[in-house]
Amino acid sequence: MRVLIISDMEGVSGIVRWEQVSAGQPMYEEGRRLYTADVNAAIRGAFAGGADDVWVMDWHGAGGGYSFNSLIPEELDERCTYVVQERIPQYTGPLELGCDAAFLVGMHARAGTSDGIMNHTVFGSQWHELRFNGVLVGEPGVNAALCGAFDCPVVLVTGDEAVCRQTAELLGPQVLPVAVKQGIGAVSGVLIPPKRARRMIENAAAEAIGQLAGAKPYDPGRPCEIEVLFQNTRAFDDFRWRPGVEVAGERRIVVTGPDWWTAWKNFAEVSVYRPSSNG
Repeated sequence: MRVLIISDMEGVSGIVRWEQVSAGQPMYEEGRRLYTADVNAAIRGAFAGGADDVWVMDWHGAGGGYSFNSLIPEELDERCTYVVQERIPQYTGPLELGCDAAFLVGMHARAGTSDGIMNHTVFGSQWHELRFNGVLVGEPGVNAALCGAFDCPVVLVTGDEAVCRQTAELLGPQVLPVAVKQGIGAVSGVLIPPKRARRMIENAAAEAIGQLAGAKPYDPGRPCEIEVLFQNTRAFDDFRWRPGVEVAGERRIVVTGPDWWTAWKNFAEVSVYRPSSNG
């Protein structure tokens, strides 16, 4: 059984401030330790639940050489395989091999969520709303749609109460939520101590594997329309001239494809790595 863990930093236990998730900041190394420990808890749970192959993809853009590279290699559970990318999603190897389940670890709520700690959508200062076929989504929706494009269901989400609520609303009861904190502002919250939070993550990960039967991959619909409302005109200008992009109003663009993956690749100009036949 193969499990894919897609991880982000803002929803990790013990993390409430941007300084903990931004490369070069004094608190960033603390954030990396907390981040790696939460991911390790999910890895342990996956193996305890019956997985025999676990992959980890860091999806946190920390800045500089740490973008999608915030995990601490020496502290990672040695049983996993992990991916470092230059951009996301650049590599879909484990999904192409076939994944039985996906965990979303350390997720955050979408932009504009009043009780979402460090809430934002993809590019925090640029994107205001993201919709798939009219449905408002955040980054868990993007990750679930990516996994769904390869017939892999999401069965676990960890983060604050807001992102757990939003993910359950989107994907239904097949997703086990692990709320490790409650937002009381954009950079403040009521937190469960990390050691206890990690036990919760590990136990829920094992339970999620045990409840995998009947879990369905997320498909936003076919055809699929991706719509983005930007915060400002500069961000809007970055996308409005791309092939296949339709301007749908001030600061709003739409891209349509026969399915989500086709539409997303066109919209985000995704270039997926393919190994050469020569190895």
